[in-house]
Amino acid sequence: MSQYESVFAASNRVALTTIVVKEIRRFTRIWVQTLLPPAITMTLYFVIFGNLVGRSITDMGGFTYMQFIVPGLIMMAVITNSYANVVSSFFGAKFQRSIEEMLVAPVPHATILAGFVLGGVARGLLVAVIVTLVSLFFTQLSLHNVFVMVYSVLITAILFSLGGFINAVFAKTFDDVSLVPTFILTPLTYLGGVFYSMDVLSPFWQNLSLLNPIVYMVNAFRYGVLGHSDVNVFVSLVVMTVFTVAAYAVAYTLLKRGTGMRE
Repeated sequence: MSQYESVFAASNRVALTTIVVKEIRRFTRIWVQTLLPPAITMTLYFVIFGNLVGRSITDMGGFTYMQFIVPGLIMMAVITNSYANVVSSFFGAKFQRSIEEMLVAPVPHATILAGFVLGGVARGLLVAVIVTLVSLFFTQLSLHNVFVMVYSVLITAILFSLGGFINAVFAKTFDDVSLVPTFILTPLTYLGGVFYSMDVLSPFWQNLSLLNPIVYMVNAFRYGVLGHSDVNVFVSLVVMTVFTVAAYAVAYTLLKRGTGMRE
């Protein structure tokens, strides 16, 4: 490696570290708004759906209803928080015009994108840990497949961080930031098998559910934790990977072109 390449690589590491640290400090500084609400919300889900409603529901997939919904609720928290962190952070950078300084700096676009995405992943994984710890007060969890569990939660956090980035690129007002989570993300999440097994659906709705990518994420993670999945686990991992690669390609292209940032 030449001296120039060594200096360039070192500057990239500094730039990436700076962006990631800034993103982590951003959501940890306001932890009352970013980390506490998911814990409270999930506690309510555990109490209402798991304890109160779950008592009248028979075992699902060979597990108690509480055990069945915990993996789905963890993934729900990962999805919403990874997405929310990047969409709010990048749109804020656009709104304050600070993103223009990054674009004219000698920093590769891939480094900028990775910095924001890793910030979203950090928040998503931290919230996942918090929700998991809360769930242990209500039920016992097993560990069936470590690789599937870790890969599914990590790739999901990356995917929705990229999704938040794409949303922020096209958003022109603060209202645009909430449109996708409200009208697309929330319905897909609730219809993604978080609270029910696909076996309880009719064949038509089972087939229709397969068009929902969140179904594959929830079931892959549930398989990693409980060993139960309504869809083929290998197919789930492939679908998640393909969606993530496609989302990265779109996000990188938008950033490189300066879409929504140089207008």
